[in-house]
Amino acid sequence: MNYDVIVIGAGHAGCEAALAAARLGMRTAVFCLSLDTIANLPCNPSIGGSAKGQIVSEIDALGGEMGRAADACTIQSRTLNKGKGAAVHSLRAQCDRNKYHLYMKNVLETQANLEIKQDEVKEIVVGNDTSPAQSAGVPQNSRISGVKTRLGLFYAAKAVIIASGTYLDAKIHIGECSFSSGADGVLPAIGLGASLEAAGIRLRRFKTGTPARINRRSIDFEKMEQQCGDEVITPFSFDYDGVLENHVPCHITYTNEKTHEIVRANIHRSPMYSGRISGTGARYCPSIEDKLMRFADKDRHQIFIEPMGLNTEEFYLQGVSSSLPVEVQEEFLRTISGLENAEIMRHAYAIEYDCCDPLDLYATLEFKKISGLFSAGQFNSTSGYEEAAGQGLIAGVNAARKCAGQELYILPRASSYIGTLIDDLVTKGCDEPYRMMTSRSEYRLFLRQDNAPERLAEIGFELGLLSRERINAFRNAQLQVQNEIKHLKKTTAKPTAELNKMLEARGTTPIANGVKIAELLRRPQICYADLAEVGLADEDLPPRLREKVQIEVKYEGYIKMQLEQIKKTQGLEEKLLPPEQDYREIKGLSIEAAEKLNLHKPLNIGQAGRVSGVNPADIAVLLIWLAAK
Repeated sequence: MNYDVIVIGAGHAGCEAALAAARLGMRTAVFCLSLDTIANLPCNPSIGGSAKGQIVSEIDALGGEMGRAADACTIQSRTLNKGKGAAVHSLRAQCDRNKYHLYMKNVLETQANLEIKQDEVKEIVVGNDTSPAQSAGVPQNSRISGVKTRLGLFYAAKAVIIASGTYLDAKIHIGECSFSSGADGVLPAIGLGASLEAAGIRLRRFKTGTPARINRRSIDFEKMEQQCGDEVITPFSFDYDGVLENHVPCHITYTNEKTHEIVRANIHRSPMYSGRISGTGARYCPSIEDKLMRFADKDRHQIFIEPMGLNTEEFYLQGVSSSLPVEVQEEFLRTISGLENAEIMRHAYAIEYDCCDPLDLYATLEFKKISGLFSAGQFNSTSGYEEAAGQGLIAGVNAARKCAGQELYILPRASSYIGTLIDDLVTKGCDEPYRMMTSRSEYRLFLRQDNAPERLAEIGFELGLLSRERINAFRNAQLQVQNEIKHLKKTTAKPTAELNKMLEARGTTPIANGVKIAELLRRPQICYADLAEVGLADEDLPPRLREKVQIEVKYEGYIKMQLEQIKKTQGLEEKLLPPEQDYREIKGLSIEAAEKLNLHKPLNIGQAGRVSGVNPADIAVLLIWLAAK
């Protein structure tokens, strides 16, 4: 019963954490309340979305599993925000919910060095530790020793990762009815929270929710707008060699004034407004009750009707999550076009759960107070499968490195959305469930979905997660892209009748003299496919690589400017701050800055500058102080 790494929870964070640790050679055990909920999709049956699609591609590039699982279980895929710039293009795949669970469960079952345990962890066991924390050199007075379970067993471990999701002391609310339960009726995790608090971990209460699921036979699709997937599907995994297909359409309908009247008339029965719920909900994923209170001027709200899989009649109603009583849910749903005969299979509910304050974590996702204790996912005050999985991968890597006595790894903010997410959590904190959005990154033109492998594949290989076969596939693809870009920049296009006819057809000026092909591609009206059509570009280049070439050429100037910006800020990240420093001793710092810096203990000047309450004048003082040391 001795393990290197123990992971508590087998949701999206737990799966990535366990796989990462095991793939790095650590003897790993992952504990879950039920084997039937491994990698469950308890909310929406999809992977990806705005900014989330980028995270999934980053997980894949680093050697994680979520992208490969999503590709294996896709039933419809769309690239969101196509009408906008490349920085905000994001993949979103409808997945077969049950197939996704079975796929990931099998990956865990067949992974070397990994054991799955159906048992509830009730207690973490902490011992004394006088050695410095590898993550920051800060002396810690306690170290993780292992866990105790409901079955009365003790499992020793060098590192433990908490990935409890929404199950920690979880409580379901539906109208006036409240009861202890995890998502989808699974038992909650009771007792672990008290153990964590006894060990000095600060907990708080957050809330999320989910809409009703209804039977396909009760939906009138003729009254709805059909939403089809992309003609050519881009996979999440950079080396996927199959052909993905759309198997089903989704549909869109809308609430109306009658719907709103019913919700408003019963708002006092919503536990969110009656005071029964104390947890803080996600601002960017509001219930229908919240939408009507916060956006009272809107006369309708969009609802996406999404299939849960190919072998089920269950459909998900994205956009109308609720905690209203059962009879009210049925009443307001039947006012919506196409849902007049809605047959509810699972009622909507709100769920409250305990989570930690991420300010208690290093950027390695190790707790500052307890050496060897890591955490990831919704326990870290985030929301979303993708955010959870990204954290899980980093926590798993660092738990493994902790066991091996290696320096822990911090994913830089400028390298990825995962790095941005973690940096935001540990420097700024959050007072509601954190959701990643493209606007949260100052480098979003660089942090695109299409170039995730360019940014992170070599890191994944160096960390030991990305195989030699996969890194070679990436390098070969990258060479193709670079060669094609060179060709477009060096080769002159002559003013042929065929070329000028195409240019005029696209609404742009024909050429009278020779011009570099790259200059033609930079025209807003021209895409790579247009050039391939007239023999000026490689028509055999795969669609994914075509997109890379097109973006790199069209946005070359902007990308260079962003890289210069990253280079300048990187210097601040390299100016390290002593972790034991008492900032009250530094003359010239504002009182607020000294208090916040003592609370956060930033690792470098760049991180210090992102701490709330620390202004540019304080950073100037810190730079002068560092230079004088």
